[in-house]
Amino acid sequence: MAGVRRRARKIDVEDIIRVGRAIGLRQLSLNAVAAELDVSTAALYRHVDGRWGLELVVGESLLSDLALRDDPAHDIERHLLSFGLQLRAFVLTHAGLGTYMQTLFPRGEAGQRLMVSEVEALVRRGYTPDVAVALASAVASTAINFAVAEEAQLERISGLQQQRDDVAERLSADERLGEAHRDLPEFDHEGFSTMVLTATIRGLLAVGPVGRPLHEVVVDLGSTGMGLQ
Repeated sequence: MAGVRRRARKIDVEDIIRVGRAIGLRQLSLNAVAAELDVSTAALYRHVDGRWGLELVVGESLLSDLALRDDPAHDIERHLLSFGLQLRAFVLTHAGLGTYMQTLFPRGEAGQRLMVSEVEALVRRGYTPDVAVALASAVASTAINFAVAEEAQLERISGLQQQRDDVAERLSADERLGEAHRDLPEFDHEGFSTMVLTATIRGLLAVGPVGRPLHEVVVDLGSTGMGLQ
């Protein structure tokens, strides 16, 4: 007697996104999603274009949850700092999202919406769209990179403090670095990120003030590095 053929389970993109979000971008894979949905990986290929396509639908779904706040009372410096800190905080609550954004941002519609929102906020403050894109991209990249580095440390939290203590002890004993190292203030991750983001933004605004054309900004920055490579 012929065996009974198992009817293939029907899935759609929403099923893939739901399961992908539950797995998280850090652990996301075609095999993991297929196993959770009880389908073959071939079934996923009917809806997403391989690993890149899977990351895209899940990553953009996560980014669609982020609504950037823009306080009209903020000047440009505080606005950009708020933008960067909002990105950092959101990335840290979604493991693997930082690496997704670090690879390519914006990659899809949700990321593009965030960039449009930020560019429009800078245009309202006097920037031309091209300079606004450059500023937003630079701040976003810095904030994302900080979040990815922080996430990597949190993944290896066991033994991290001992490593820090060992490094601090070695630096303190160095006759050239010891005194300077002892005088350095201590910051938590958020405090350090805020300080460096602020310094980065002040540098960006110094070279790219409202009204300066983008090509002048690029030439100015490029000339500094001439002959150093």
